[in-house]
Amino acid sequence: MAPVAVVESAPVAHHQQEQSAELKITLTPDHLRFINKQLAQLEPQQILQWALLTFPGLYQSTAFGLTGLATLDMISKLKPEYTQQHPVPLIFVDTLHHFPETLALVDQLRARYPSADLHIYRPENCDSTDDFTRIHGERLWETDESAYDFLVKVEPIQRAYEELGVRATLTGRRRSQGGKRGDLDIVEIDAFTGLIKINPLANWSFADVQKYMKDNQVPYNALLDRGYRSVGDWHSTQPIAEGEDERAGRWKGRAKTECGIHETSRFAQFLAQKKAQESHATELTA
Repeated sequence: MAPVAVVESAPVAHHQQEQSAELKITLTPDHLRFINKQLAQLEPQQILQWALLTFPGLYQSTAFGLTGLATLDMISKLKPEYTQQHPVPLIFVDTLHHFPETLALVDQLRARYPSADLHIYRPENCDSTDDFTRIHGERLWETDESAYDFLVKVEPIQRAYEELGVRATLTGRRRSQGGKRGDLDIVEIDAFTGLIKINPLANWSFADVQKYMKDNQVPYNALLDRGYRSVGDWHSTQPIAEGEDERAGRWKGRAKTECGIHETSRFAQFLAQKKAQESHATELTA
C-alpha cells in the first residue's frame, strides 16, 4: 500500500512557529498522484510558491550542489510576499569529509544570503575529521561503506529532521541526473518517516540549471569548472567523462548511486542494527 503522509505543525524555528498547532495536512495516494500531475505543468518557482503556502515545517536540505543553489536563489527572490527575507531555513550536513571548495562555497553563500537560516549538522559527537577517525577508525568508507554513510549522512539528517521539527523538505534531485532518479516525482512521501520530499527542479536538465545560475550570477562550487558535476565527499567523487550521467563521478566503479539519505529502507535497517547493538551492550554491562 502506498504511504499516507500526515503533516502536522510543530514548535520549530522562525516562520513555522506562526503556524496553528491544529493544522494538519493529509496526503492520500490518490491526492499525491493528482498533485504530481498538476505540478508537472508548473515552473520551479511556482512549485516553490505552492510548497511555501501548503506545508508547515518546510526546510531545504542541501549539499549546495547546482540544483540546490538554484533553488536557494529562487527562494530568495520570492519577496516581498513573505515577511522574512528568506522564508525557508536550510539544512547542510557537514560529513567532515567535504572538499575544501565545498566549505569555501558555504562561506560565500552566507555572505550572499545573510538572512537565510542555515543549520549545520555533523556526525554525532564529532566536531572534526580527527574526532571521527578517533571514534570510528581510519578510512571507514573503505572498511565499512554502509556504516560510514549512515554515520556521516543518514543519522545527521534524520537528527536534523527530528530536532527542527521538519515536516517537508526541498531537495535538489532531478530526473536528468540519471540512475534511480530517472522516474522521480515532484512530490514524494518517505515511506519510513512520512516526511514530504519536494523536488522543485525535477523536470529541469543540467543545461537548464546552468543557464539559471549564469543568468542570476549565483555562486557555485569551483570544482564544477574542473569536470565535476555532482560533488560529495573528497574520497568518493571524481570528474565525469563526456556523455556520462551527472552522478557518474560519485562512487565510480561501484553499483552504488545513493548515500542512503534517499533510501529509507537502509535507514530502517541501520536503526534496527543500532538498536540491537545498544541492547546487546546493555546486556553485557548488566
